[in-house]
Amino acid sequence: MLVDGDRRNEKNKFLTEDIGKLLLKFSIPAILSLLVSEMYNMVDSLFLGQVVGAVGIGALTIAFPVQRLFLAVSMLVAIGASSAVSRSCGENDYSKVKRIIPNAFIILTSIILFLVIAIFIFSDSLIIKLGSSENIFPYAKTYILIILIGSLFQGLMLLMAYILTAFGNTKIVLLSTSIGAICNVIMNYILVVKFNFGVEGAAIATVSSQIVAFIYALIKFMQNKKQMGLSFESKLDKGIAKGIIFVGFSTFIVEISDAILAVVLNKILAQIGGDTAIVAVGLVTRVSMILFITVIGISSAMQPIAAYNYGAENYDRVKKIVRLSIKSATITSIFLWLVTMIFTKQIIGLFVNDQNIIGYTVSAFRIVIAVFPCVGAYFVAIYYYQAMGMARSSLLLSIFRELLVLIPLLHIMVYGFKLGVVGAWIAYPIADIVSFIVSIIYIKCNRAEEMENVPIKTKAKIVTT
Repeated sequence: MLVDGDRRNEKNKFLTEDIGKLLLKFSIPAILSLLVSEMYNMVDSLFLGQVVGAVGIGALTIAFPVQRLFLAVSMLVAIGASSAVSRSCGENDYSKVKRIIPNAFIILTSIILFLVIAIFIFSDSLIIKLGSSENIFPYAKTYILIILIGSLFQGLMLLMAYILTAFGNTKIVLLSTSIGAICNVIMNYILVVKFNFGVEGAAIATVSSQIVAFIYALIKFMQNKKQMGLSFESKLDKGIAKGIIFVGFSTFIVEISDAILAVVLNKILAQIGGDTAIVAVGLVTRVSMILFITVIGISSAMQPIAAYNYGAENYDRVKKIVRLSIKSATITSIFLWLVTMIFTKQIIGLFVNDQNIIGYTVSAFRIVIAVFPCVGAYFVAIYYYQAMGMARSSLLLSIFRELLVLIPLLHIMVYGFKLGVVGAWIAYPIADIVSFIVSIIYIKCNRAEEMENVPIKTKAKIVTT
């Protein structure tokens, strides 16, 4: 159990430290860790694109929804558990922490093992439904079947890292993912470049790096468990499990929306644009994720701070951290947006050598991210309501951009207005603008001036009923 001095220090960090410094302290590791996490797929794309060619990028594009599914499940449990741990720590309820953590491990392990078995059994039909062409199919199947091995290790690593973050360890996610990413680069170079193992080599490199990252996170987790004197109660608690899933579900929707969108795009583009369009969307997705990393990193960094202060009933500080997060996300995303718009051709050229594919992808990318800076408020709003435990509000915002707006727009632009592939790209900035407007209205309505003097816990009941 935490001693009194440790508890006071933890409170001082979340409750009294300058908000700007605190957000920066949490944001930098969060952004870097997300960047490093994306490097797994990014590194595979770089090596396969240069060594195997466009078909390697196509295989990764088809495999992307599967990878995103496992990441979505992992983040669902990790965010749900870390948010619950943060609130419990803020309330000084450490007996509940003992029950939250083991329940999170049970939930995550059960879901991932079920998915691994199901995907392995139905892999052929799944890959076809993901939009794979005959040319890409064997490469995609090889990659997917191998990466299934590392899915549980990746999930457990993220869960342990996010729980440690809730206790104030801001570096653990970054260090765990960095170690894995470095291992991935080394293994990719050895297996793909030196031994020419192609797609198999890239997949083995990814799994190996996930196992290494898991081992590091496990060591740190056990060390912290011993230092804090925590002994876990390994019995499944339906109430706690339900709370973890409800709070983390909006993050799951955000992540799985990418997978669903990828499947829809793959199927549409395979019909009207062929393998070239499939490769292009894969490249656009990977590069644009660099931009989203900043927004999501700042938003996720805000979450434990806001959740802790919410648990401690420091409501004014919660409002300040939300305002600062929106401002920070917007400013940093504008900077990165300008850089990627100016150097788009050079960035895409890192992945492929084919000038036709480069030119095709550059045009698509610039259309897709045309109004990107406006989405900062949208993601901050999602994580804010999640931190407060307002699952319904967070879920509604989470599904809005991609599931409720972008996917319908894709069909309208491509088939309704008959704009073809260009219509698919144009749907993105339209969806971003609509999502920005709705998120601002949503926040304004739920945080209206007439409710200023109502306690946040009361507001939560009003908002979610």
